[in-house]
This record gives sequence, C-alpha cells and structure tokens, in this order.
Amino acid sequence: MSDPQSQQEARSQQEADGQETPSEQDIQQEIERTRERLGETVEELVAKADVKARAKDKAAEVKGKAQVKAAEVKAAAQEKAAGVKVTAQEKAAGVKAKAQGQAGELPGQVQVARAKAAELSSQVSQHPLVQRRWPVAAVAGVIVAAGLIIVWRQRARR
Repeated sequence: MSDPQSQQEARSQQEADGQETPSEQDIQQEIERTRERLGETVEELVAKADVKARAKDKAAEVKGKAQVKAAEVKAAAQEKAAGVKVTAQEKAAGVKAKAQGQAGELPGQVQVARAKAAELSSQVSQHPLVQRRWPVAAVAGVIVAAGLIIVWRQRARR
C-alpha cells in the first residue's frame, strides 16, 4: 500500500533516472487500487458514524452478557436453595426424633404426677385441721349471719 505522495515521488524518480513514464494501463491499475482503498476507508467511516447501529450492537452485547450472568445467578441460587432445603430437612428430622422421644416419656411422667397428687391428697385429708370440720362450719355461719345483719340495717335506713 502506497500513498499518492509516495507514488508521485516514485514517478519523479523514474523520470529523473531517465526511465519511461508509467503506461496508461499501470495508471488505471493504480487508480483502481486507490478506489478500492478509498471505498474501504469510506465504509469504515460510515460504520463509525452510524451511531444507531453501533448502539444496537452494544445493546445486544450487553443483553447477552446480562443473560449469561442471570443464568449463573439463577444456578447459584438453585444450588443454595437445595443446600438449605437439605439442611432444613435434617434439622426437622432431628427435632421430630427428639419430640417423639420426649413424647414417649410423657405417659411415665403423667403416672408419676398422678401418684404424687394422690399421695398429697391423702396427706391433706389426714391432716388434723381438715379432720375438725365443725369449727370451719361455725366460722362460716358467723360470717353469713354478720353479712345478713349488715344488709338488714342498710335496708332499714333507707
């Protein structure tokens, strides 16, 4: 690839050396090569100047990258969810086993509590204060009589 200035210098050098000037066919070929280079340059400039097409290309590139990243994030989230699910299932199984073990112990504990309640009940019923019922009845009677007297006097004042 040679530029027009270097071609002109080459022609001047040829003329100075006494050589013939290039033929018409050589000139035509040089013109065709120059046109091709010029066409390529124009296409490159047009591509750079086409902002809309460049924006679409960039948008498509960014969209592709985003889709890839979204797929990666989705896969990572699914893996994490699967791990959490397994962990939760293991913990639930442990809690279930513990609860079943404790539930198995409950009937025995209930029987022990019933026995203690029966023992305490018999102890209370055998206590000397409970055996003397007439003082309790006398106190209750006095309280009822006092209440009736108070009510009767308040009604009489009205």
